[in-house]
Amino acid sequence: MPKNKDELPKLLTIKQAAEVLNVHVETLRRWDKSGKLKAIRLNKRGDRRYRPGDLEKLMKIKI
Repeated sequence: MPKNKDELPKLLTIKQAAEVLNVHVETLRRWDKSGKLKAIRLNKRGDRRYRPGDLEKLMKIKI
């Protein structure tokens, strides 16, 4: 995983997003269901991806 936010990929996996936000992946799944942090669904299986900008907005709100 990149060391700073300038190196983040365009979309993060649920595990990467959980690391950035310092929360459990189940928390991200609950936030997606409640609308707090919407995920992008990629395929038929429903893999979640997150935009770095959405994570940054959420971190600003939490402060």
